[in-house]
Order: sequence, then structure tokens, then C-alpha cells
Amino acid sequence: MTFMPQSQSTVDPVKLEKLAEVAVKVGLQLQKGQDLVITAPVVALPLVRLITKHAYLAGAGLVSAFYSDEETTLARYQYGSDESFDRASGWLYEGMAKAYANGAARLAVAGDNPMLLSEQDAGKVGRANRANSTAYKPALEKISNFDINWNIVSYPNPSWAKVVFPDDPEPIAIAKLAKAIFAASRVDVSDPVAAWTEHNANLGKRSAWLNGERFASLHFRGPGTDLTVGLADGHEWHGGASTAKNGITCNPNIPTEEVFTTPHALRVEGHVSSTKPLSHQGTLIDNIQVRFEGGCIVEAKASRGEEVLNKVLDTDEGARRLGEVALVPHSSPISASGILFYNTLFDENASCHIALGQCYSKCFLNGATLSQEQIKAQGGNSSLIHIDWMIGSDKVDIDGIKPDGSRVPVMRQGEWA
Repeated sequence: MTFMPQSQSTVDPVKLEKLAEVAVKVGLQLQKGQDLVITAPVVALPLVRLITKHAYLAGAGLVSAFYSDEETTLARYQYGSDESFDRASGWLYEGMAKAYANGAARLAVAGDNPMLLSEQDAGKVGRANRANSTAYKPALEKISNFDINWNIVSYPNPSWAKVVFPDDPEPIAIAKLAKAIFAASRVDVSDPVAAWTEHNANLGKRSAWLNGERFASLHFRGPGTDLTVGLADGHEWHGGASTAKNGITCNPNIPTEEVFTTPHALRVEGHVSSTKPLSHQGTLIDNIQVRFEGGCIVEAKASRGEEVLNKVLDTDEGARRLGEVALVPHSSPISASGILFYNTLFDENASCHIALGQCYSKCFLNGATLSQEQIKAQGGNSSLIHIDWMIGSDKVDIDGIKPDGSRVPVMRQGEWA
């Protein structure tokens, strides 16, 4: 009997094939002979099969896929021993890091149920997340340092679809989520590759303007927010397609609407409130409010998921500092859709956002040539985590502050000034 996920019949097969092709040709620009490592929920098997097909058509060396499953994840929390929550499969991540060091590309298919662990013990969730982050570090460093070409796309998992569209029957919820994913990923047009070429050019223009301004910091003002984010010395803005250290130009996130750079880990001051919920490792964290002093979060609270948030912040010293600041207009297609995805890959592209933890070395002038010590000296943050959360809306204004203290309007009411 052939395994046929329930969602397959409600997902447009033509657009799903286009998404697979875009993941390989635009997201990865996979090279002939290059190996590919895929991670995905088992329910996303239809997409993984198509990605594998297009990878081999592009001349891939070897495609290896690793799957997760919601029921087996929950079984750990229901039946696993207490000490097991301080462990992670380090051998697996070490193997992935070795594959990346040997030239493999990485593709992640997102789509997990954002509420999967919401009823589980927050202490166990926090311990498991910390163990996983520690074990994942060798692989994460290859990704965050852009040693390799990598990409993330999404599949409309039924359990995710029901969170986004709770009032619809499951088949309709899946169809709606699939349509939204395809639109945001620009595969609902006749030539998605050409559409991505144009979009990347537009994001490149925004990045070029910001790089020309050479701001020392950004000042965010809005309801519950008065935050000054100092920018790292020698920072560089990026958006859309990026060239990895292996020389391959890739689009790491599909979809993407952001331009982003590295904050200075020691120069963030003030308070900020989230404008959308954060779904982290199966836990929903909502109404986040934090206060920074000297770049470090000294106070944090949330109306939901606060215990998990504070355990995340205790992961390591760098977890309380910023590794990314990103600008997204409120009128972005994902924001205009009016859909709250409960998925960072999408929600971060509907809103300006910041990320706790690890910085991207590529967001420095000549970043590929800088050592970790030089990146730290210029203000780059280091951590086991990298977690984006949303702080932008149509009520938030942003000024760029130059080294002499003069101000330039960057965004007004969530739109480019």
C-alpha cells in the first residue's frame, strides 16, 4: 500500500511542483554533483519527493532526507524518562555538520504544528530545547556563517492548517493554507523563477540604500516600544538572494520580504513589545515585553508562554542579546493577506523583527574573511539559538541615527519613509 498523506488531495499538485522547483533552482541553486540534506515533517512527504526529483534533475550527488513526526515527539513527553530531556541526538547533528563541511547543501521543510507542545510541561520543553540547541551548534554554525547554500520552504501540515483556520473543516483549512503558502512563495504565477529575480532586485535596492546611509543605530517607536538598536561596527544590510562562502548564490528563506543586518550586542537600550505571537518549538509565546540595558535583556514577560521564554533566555549569555534586526513594510504581501500563520518564516515577513541569539557573519563588510574574534570585537553576538520575533506594525515609526546624532526617517506607520 502506498503512503498517501491526507493533505495531498487538497493541495494543488502543479503549484506544489513549482514550489519544489523554486526550492532547488532559486532557494538553493543546487550545483551539479552537490549533495543535499533535507529535514521535514513526515506529512510533507509529497513535497520532499518532488524536491528530491528536481534536485536529481539539477545533477545532485546524493539526496538524504530526515523526517520528524508529531506523534513520536509527543510520545517522548508522555512516556520518556525525566533524564531524557537533557539529551539530544548530537551524533545526528555532528553528521549533518560533517556533510556541510564536505560541501552539502541544506534544505528544511517547515510546517510543524505551532501548538504541539502547548500542553506539555514547560520545564521539560525548555530542557529539551536547550539540549537540542547545544547539540545542533556544529551544524548551526555552518548555516549561520553562510558556509553553505541553504533554504527553508513550507508545506501545509493539516495540524498547522487547523491552527491558522480553526473554524474550517480540515480539507478546506489545508487548501487555504496551501494557497497562502504558494502566493507568499511566488509560485502562483506563470514564471516563478523570473518573479524571484525581480523580487530579489527590489530587495537589493533597499539594502543598497541602507548601506549607503551607514546608520549607527535604529530607533523604534510605537505602542509599548521605545527601543534603540545600535548597529554593529562594519555592519552590512542584506535582503533576498545571498552568496554563501562556497560561492553559490541562494535564497535562504522562501518566502522573504525583509532586509536585515547585525545589531551591536552591547548597544541596545529601551523596551519593546511583540506585535505577533511567537511559535517556538511547539509552544506559543504571546505579548512579549522585554527591556534592554547595555544590549542585554534584563526584564522579560509574556501573557502566554512566559516560562518557556525565560528558559530560552537562559540558554546562554548570548541568548539575551540580539543577533539580527530586520525591516519589513507593513504592506508586504504576507501582511496584506491578513493571515496570522503562527510560523516565524511567514510572520517575520509581515513585520519588522529582531532575533535573539546568534548573528550572521555575512552581515559584516568582508564578513567571509573575518574571524569569530573579529566579529565579536565589532559587536556580533554568539549564541546557541537564533529566534526571530515580530515588533513591527502600522503604528511603529523607525528613524536611522547617524554617527553625528542626526536622524533620517526610515519607516513611518510601518511603511518605507
